[in-house]
Amino acid sequence: EDDIVHMKRLKSMERPYKGQMQQRCHIIQGMAGMTAYAGFFEVGSPKKGENVFISAAAGAVGQLVGQFAKLTGCYVVGSAGSKEKVDLLKNKFGFDEAFNYKEELDVNATLKGYFPEGIDIYFENVGGKTLDAVLLNMRVHGRIPVCGMISQYNLTQLDGVTNLANLIFKRVKMEGLLVNDFYHLYPKFLDFVLPHIREGKVLYVEDIAEGLENGPAALVGLFSGRNVGKQVLVVARE
Repeated sequence: EDDIVHMKRLKSMERPYKGQMQQRCHIIQGMAGMTAYAGFFEVGSPKKGENVFISAAAGAVGQLVGQFAKLTGCYVVGSAGSKEKVDLLKNKFGFDEAFNYKEELDVNATLKGYFPEGIDIYFENVGGKTLDAVLLNMRVHGRIPVCGMISQYNLTQLDGVTNLANLIFKRVKMEGLLVNDFYHLYPKFLDFVLPHIREGKVLYVEDIAEGLENGPAALVGLFSGRNVGKQVLVVARE
């Protein structure tokens, strides 16, 4: 119920556009866009030239975080679960590098290859073994905005994280993120993102399932990484 109230408030603050621009703006201006903005800028506190790693980077939030990071002048690497998604990150969203985590036997070694000097900001979407490997590769005073841990949601026994001591040794800030805490920044978010949308510097991909009968399969697909971009269910077209 609270989320419905918040989304109505956001809707009233959106700025009018027409046609395809209107559709793109509604997608990016919604919860995914606001989550990416608040998590990256308010929790992550990025600086130009910093090293950024994003898990589930082809998802609804991750794809925007990566683009915001590039606009800030950061070096950006994302992980995803298929070659299609890796290509999308590098060729459409402008990530510097991307890799398929399903093909990496040693994520720690992979991260060391992409970040020989360490990670300044890790935008956390998956948890588990990826988080454990990232903790070994964080730089001193690094930041970890925790948006989600989708690898853990359906497990009967959760994966343990064994490298948490690095938070102490490296003075890393790790903070959970709920977008509800940041709605007061929505006008500031619009001032940032809308010019970039107009200029084609912020793009978005969504995964559309047609028909209410396909809703359950689309939902299950979120937990296996089957979707590319934000999962949208179209009940009926006008």
